[in-house]
Amino acid sequence: MRFNMAGKLLNFGSKLFKSSKNFINAAYVRRSTSTNARKWTGARQKLLTFGALTGAAGLLMYAMDVSVDASSDCVHPSKQGWGHKGLLSAVDKEGVRRGYQVYKEVCASCHSLKYIAYRNLVGVCMTEAEAKSEAEGITVHDGPDEEGNYFDRPGKLSDYLPLPYPNEEAGRAANNGAYPPDLSYIVSARKGGEDYIFALLTGYCDPPAGFSLRDGLYFNPYFSGGAIAMGQLISNESVTYPDDKISPTASQIAKDVVTFLAWTSEPEGDIRKLLIIKVTIISTFLISLTYYIKRLKWSSLKSRKIFFMPEVQEKAKQESNKTDDCPK
Repeated sequence: MRFNMAGKLLNFGSKLFKSSKNFINAAYVRRSTSTNARKWTGARQKLLTFGALTGAAGLLMYAMDVSVDASSDCVHPSKQGWGHKGLLSAVDKEGVRRGYQVYKEVCASCHSLKYIAYRNLVGVCMTEAEAKSEAEGITVHDGPDEEGNYFDRPGKLSDYLPLPYPNEEAGRAANNGAYPPDLSYIVSARKGGEDYIFALLTGYCDPPAGFSLRDGLYFNPYFSGGAIAMGQLISNESVTYPDDKISPTASQIAKDVVTFLAWTSEPEGDIRKLLIIKVTIISTFLISLTYYIKRLKWSSLKSRKIFFMPEVQEKAKQESNKTDDCPK
């Protein structure tokens, strides 16, 4: 259905381009034969041509995007209602805290977050004391010291989350040749964002008839090609939450870890939204004040006219002379 729609858009774009070309040619002929049409300038003709070409190019790109989506080799994820979407919505900090727990217990054994430091967790899902305690739980190979020796030390807030593998080759060797990607910006890097990650984590199922899988691969209709090296790690009660009011279902666990990964993709997202709101309020006030000054104050000065009237000047001069001639 989407492929047919793309074909219709392509045909519509080509017809629009041809019709605009014919219209331009007709307008050019009318300009040369009609007296009133002489007002048609070359700039207007160029502008019309540019507009028609831009519209046709936009339709063509949209049709190509639709056709590519229609011919993809995976199922498109359904839209989910995420609470942190929107200008006036903030990220769920409790969800981020639970998502970090899911990442630590389930995902951290294979996937890294090499662009997230422990200091980034402060004020979002942990207090400063909790983040320091969390950082001290890792061992960092640091150095050299004053004597040129390397040493091991407890982690601190400025340290980044540890890597599961020392290098890419070790990661591939431990996962049958597939290297687990870094999850720092995975939500922003994948088309579909949160919806795709959520569907991927909860979309494991048995392969259809006739679909063969190699050893070590699993079927997931939301993954390109359907065969994925990551097994189904999230299931009901795979994580135990400290809050008894939160039921650790597979969908809840997937939602929490996706919320956490959405935050890691843009840790300053809430700050940017708040800044946009402040800028909008201040700009509205300043623009209103500027319009008031321009319209009610400056307009009287701008529209003021000065006339040279010789008779008035001569009269003022005579009165000045009479004043000078008066006895003191």
